[in-house]
Amino acid sequence: MTLTRLYWDDALTRYDFGPGHPMNPVRLRLTWDLVRAFGLDGLPDVEVLAAPSAGESTLNLVHEPGYVTAVEAVAETGIPNPARGLGTEDNPAFPAIHEASALIAGQSVAAAEAVWRDGGHAVNFAGGLHHAMPGQASGFCIYNDAALAIARLLELGAERVVYIDVDVHHGDGVEKIFWNDPRVLTISLHEHPRTLFPQTGWPEEVGGAAGSAVNVALPAGTGDSGWLRAYHAIVPQLVEAFRPQALVTQHGADTHIEDPLAHLAVSVDAQRALMVAAAELASAHADDRWIALGGGGYAVVDVVPRSWTHLVAIAAGRPIDPDAETPQPWREEVRALTRSHAPERMSDGFAATWKDFDAGYDPADRVDQAIIATRKAVFPHHGLLL
Repeated sequence: MTLTRLYWDDALTRYDFGPGHPMNPVRLRLTWDLVRAFGLDGLPDVEVLAAPSAGESTLNLVHEPGYVTAVEAVAETGIPNPARGLGTEDNPAFPAIHEASALIAGQSVAAAEAVWRDGGHAVNFAGGLHHAMPGQASGFCIYNDAALAIARLLELGAERVVYIDVDVHHGDGVEKIFWNDPRVLTISLHEHPRTLFPQTGWPEEVGGAAGSAVNVALPAGTGDSGWLRAYHAIVPQLVEAFRPQALVTQHGADTHIEDPLAHLAVSVDAQRALMVAAAELASAHADDRWIALGGGGYAVVDVVPRSWTHLVAIAAGRPIDPDAETPQPWREEVRALTRSHAPERMSDGFAATWKDFDAGYDPADRVDQAIIATRKAVFPHHGLLL
């Protein structure tokens, strides 16, 4: 039996940039309540934990001491520090900005510690804040909890860690932090930088430790079949070749067709299928050590809670049937909290299928062009055939 640790604290909803900001903490509350409505928190092999905040020494594993001090100062004074990306339109200042950010980071670091020590799976769906840089906030992200989890694994003795990021935005902060570190393989599937923030993540960006960064830049409009085809054409081969001792995955739900901030056309069904694939990778190639994080996602009622509840269920080894109805008490809560109609099923009604790239490809197809560009850029560094 694989133990799954689920990290949750009601105080995580204090990561709140204010009214009108896309990263509405209601997405976390509704996810937690949907997890509970399905009874996932009460499964015998699921342990719900609330970890303490990450302290300064932990934050300094990836962040400059001066940056942490700047975040603390903004929290205390409310005075913006745009040079550090604090108090900007994307990252507004608020009194709990340090405390709330450090609490999210603490959950991911604790997840890394537990998984490294005892094996198994861990989920922090409040995490996945992958844009934060060593000395600067970026893209709604203050502290880079994903990078902190990886850094803690390395500190504890891990020699090879794979990070897979399927958020619609390039996982630029994590990539930058480990750019020169051959112990960490970062893989990011995202919308093409020509059409989306942060305008990085080109296939030619392969890391200072050559081949340590992998970028799959997908064209706007890519749907389920193309998204899953790209993942399966690139990721499993690289993970098998790298032989990681732990797998860290980021599951931003903003690839969804209904997400207001991006332009891919993925369904909850495809997101679920990729989560299943990640679990299989962890089992087959990472000693079944898997740390799964949330990330972006701004369709905060219709998409995020369903997607991340599937993530928790898959990590726990109790996948939810996509055709399952969302529990009525949860729908009523959605109505009360948001005055919106809740989705009635855990599925968008799609089969989430794809065609194997190695069975044949179309050089004129833009998704296949993206796959080819990435394979040409990185496969030789890992001894893989194109």
